[in-house]
Amino acid sequence: MGCLARLGCLVVLAVLAVAAWFTRSQWLPMIRSRMAAETAAVPTWQRLTEAGAARADSALRRLQAPGGPMYVNATAGDLASYIARELTQTIPAFTDSLEAAAIDDRLHLRAFVRTADLGDRQSLGPLAVLLGERERLQMGGVLRIIRPGLAELQIKEFRIRDLALPQPLIPRIVQQIIRGERSPGLSEEGIPLATPDYIADVRVQNGLITLYKR
Repeated sequence: MGCLARLGCLVVLAVLAVAAWFTRSQWLPMIRSRMAAETAAVPTWQRLTEAGAARADSALRRLQAPGGPMYVNATAGDLASYIARELTQTIPAFTDSLEAAAIDDRLHLRAFVRTADLGDRQSLGPLAVLLGERERLQMGGVLRIIRPGLAELQIKEFRIRDLALPQPLIPRIVQQIIRGERSPGLSEEGIPLATPDYIADVRVQNGLITLYKR
């Protein structure tokens, strides 16, 4: 009886295996899609490096060349490395351990900053009493071309440590830490970025940033 029971189990398992094989076109794509979604959900943070800046510069040179491609892709770390000089001139405090990631349709930046560089602490409201002298800041935004030669990172998310700032506070904080006059067309929560004038559009998707030629 025991042998028959074991034999019956083996037969059932064999039938299930055969059924799974012949129906794999139905369930295998769902498993792969779920695995891809779980992998994509984990952001890849990249340190800013000179090598990354060189790769982004090379990609832009291909875009600029006569007969070159209509678009090029760059990682968040490479593109942020390329524009790091502009960022550090605009926001000096962001130069400490600056990292970048492309998450969904947004470019995210994070770094350790002095809370004093964020401007008037009173503008942070009740959050101010919870912050130390140095904190990790993370912000995420949409890249937008304003006109030839000028783009912006329009900040949509702003975190200090693990504390998310309310949306109405973001424009105030951004304008406090941006130096100089604000260019026409720049949004209230936008960080200005100088760009080559042949760039027509920029999009963030699937962990990459795509730059389109004008």
